[in-house]
Amino acid sequence: MAILSKDESQAILKKVLSFSTADECEATLTGSTGGNVRSARNSISTSGGVDNVALAVESRFGKRSGVATCNEFDDATLRRCVQRAEEIARLAPESPEYMPLLGPQKYLESPQAFAKSTADITPAYRAQQVGASMKICDEKKLTSAAFLNDSAGFVAKRNNKGLEAYQQQSGLEFSITVRTPDGTGSGYATADYNDASKFDAARLTQIAADKAAGSRNAKALEPGKYTVILEPAALVANTDASLMQALMGALDARNADEGRSFLSKKGGGNRKGEKLFDERVTIYSDPTNPEVADLTFSGDGRPQQKITWIEKGVVKNLYSSRYWAQKNSIPDLPRPGGWIMEGGTQSTADLIKGTQRGILVTRLWYIRPVDPQTLLYTGLTRDGTFYIENGKIKHPVKNFRFNESPIIMLNNLEAIGKPVRVGGNLVPPLKIRDFTFTSLSDAV
Repeated sequence: MAILSKDESQAILKKVLSFSTADECEATLTGSTGGNVRSARNSISTSGGVDNVALAVESRFGKRSGVATCNEFDDATLRRCVQRAEEIARLAPESPEYMPLLGPQKYLESPQAFAKSTADITPAYRAQQVGASMKICDEKKLTSAAFLNDSAGFVAKRNNKGLEAYQQQSGLEFSITVRTPDGTGSGYATADYNDASKFDAARLTQIAADKAAGSRNAKALEPGKYTVILEPAALVANTDASLMQALMGALDARNADEGRSFLSKKGGGNRKGEKLFDERVTIYSDPTNPEVADLTFSGDGRPQQKITWIEKGVVKNLYSSRYWAQKNSIPDLPRPGGWIMEGGTQSTADLIKGTQRGILVTRLWYIRPVDPQTLLYTGLTRDGTFYIENGKIKHPVKNFRFNESPIIMLNNLEAIGKPVRVGGNLVPPLKIRDFTFTSLSDAV
């Protein structure tokens, strides 16, 4: 039952609304089916499966609202869920930022957000992919830890103001860390897709294994400012904070207007329209892009469209809540899902060939904010850091702690490579001058 059709899901939602006595009522139905496999020390350690459909009902009386959920869909349960949401709404305080529910909306089509190949994944497929990965590490006498997760599902919405939305979506994520037996070398690789037919665990494992073998017995370099090549996985993380995610998360109009952002102006207002980055920096979102196809509506039902956020270094748009957009008479733009940073044609290997001296960074981790006003962050390099000389990797180097801001980073661009998908985004490798390393780390 996890992936209901549009007709099946809307039939349930229509029934839910028929039970409502509230001024406003909106029902959201979500379902997913999928599974995961985790491995450690070249052995599968856990596996699991998910198959669930859930309903959330929001009821409103004036400016008061309440939400109730359930995952059974007989008439009696649906009626109780609606009644519970209405009971909560009557007890809730009025919202000072109340906005009426949206009426009918038009949404883009994004058929490539869902792939049958991903929906059809079986436990045997997961075991086969992870088994091929572990075999490579066994043969090379390396140790690996990996995680494979896949899901396919749908989101459906309906309210008593005429809004109706439905979309299916699928995704697969894989990450792997490979270590040498002596513990001195480590490598990492990650990838994610809507379409599982593009996935090859063995190929990604080979990348991580080569980095692990090549990063043994790292040499120490003095901390300081270096030219660095940041691989896409160093710029965007699937599960942790990252420098580019921090930047995109800061494009919030309210935070800027209220003085909590690098986009804030002294005395009020924001810096939308100003050139704040290198002119080669252009970032936009497009839920219909086949490489990073995404939901075409946000959680509150607003349409997701192709929006340019930064164009040739100029901040072009900021996202906001509906309340803040109406209050300040600004474009009503929801926060995007995935995003795309334009780049060139060079691979990471090409950027290395064009570097006289520098450092290649595979991954950044344990990233934490230092100063929100400048977007200054600190963190560590990890799983493969290498010294480049005369266009070639000369030797591995010990990991560093860094202090850096994506604002400064994107003003110190030397080169931009070809974008690849990471974490649901299209992200190019970047060559940055004067990247700040503050100390050494003994971690591998």
